[in-house]
Amino acid sequence: MLVTFKTTAYADITMFGDAAEALLKLMGQSGNIPGAIMGDQVADALANLKQALADRPADDVAETSEGDEEQSNKVALATRAVPLIELLEAAAASSANVMWDS
Repeated sequence: MLVTFKTTAYADITMFGDAAEALLKLMGQSGNIPGAIMGDQVADALANLKQALADRPADDVAETSEGDEEQSNKVALATRAVPLIELLEAAAASSANVMWDS
């Protein structure tokens, strides 16, 4: 499943469903898809997401053993969050609503 985040203040962002659900939960949302955050609540959701990512242990794969292709292909959740953080910052700056759907 793919999830697309939309706001009038930024280009649409599409990401894999598992990453989107995890990031939604870190923002303090239920993780349900579809969903929305009203413009006056976006700044709080952004702050929650940034704090939760800062508090998480680094989930980047520092070392991989040879032949362990699955481990070497993992992308840190914090890395996957970058486009969503940019969208939330733009939405917060203009008090725009953020919506997401599959």
